[in-house]
Amino acid sequence: MGYEVVVVGVSAGGLQALCTIAGGLTPDFEMAMVIVQHRSKDSYALCDVLQDCSRVPIHEITDKEPIRVGEIFLAPPDYHVLVERGFFSLSVDDPIRHSRPSIDLMFETAADAYGPEAIGVVLTGANHDGAYGLRQIVDRGGTAIVQDPETAEVAVMPRAAFAMVPEAHVVPVADIAPLLLALQRAGSPRTGTV
Repeated sequence: MGYEVVVVGVSAGGLQALCTIAGGLTPDFEMAMVIVQHRSKDSYALCDVLQDCSRVPIHEITDKEPIRVGEIFLAPPDYHVLVERGFFSLSVDDPIRHSRPSIDLMFETAADAYGPEAIGVVLTGANHDGAYGLRQIVDRGGTAIVQDPETAEVAVMPRAAFAMVPEAHVVPVADIAPLLLALQRAGSPRTGTV
């Protein structure tokens, strides 16, 4: 059994971290990556900025969109993203811990849908969102990666995630894409939708 989805949570200071990861993925990337970035509700340029860094296609999620391998999906501003088996759902339910989209909610739904086929990644940020959800991914057999707080622009979020998931891989941001590709190679190749 290989990995199907990589779910990424990031907040303050995340643009450079996301560009580093997206830029480090090769065109043979065979998982689906889903990114929740805390940002203002009128922030719509992130997708274009990240696409300039990446050789992998990036676009914002639409409701009921199929989850496809070899693509990066970005949570639209002011919507929660729920990961279902094979597709996404969007929600305008109340913010969770002042955040919509919520990293924890996206991670929890990915853990429920994909279990050991999920990888959770927590990057730079100024709150604790993502720590609980990352624990859920690992508890359901998935894998956790945390940006080394020493390489984070804002270390609060990766420190909280590591405290909650001490067995996580803790690596500098520049090593996250190579680690994802190594984990992909260790599993079986994927094609199409998941």
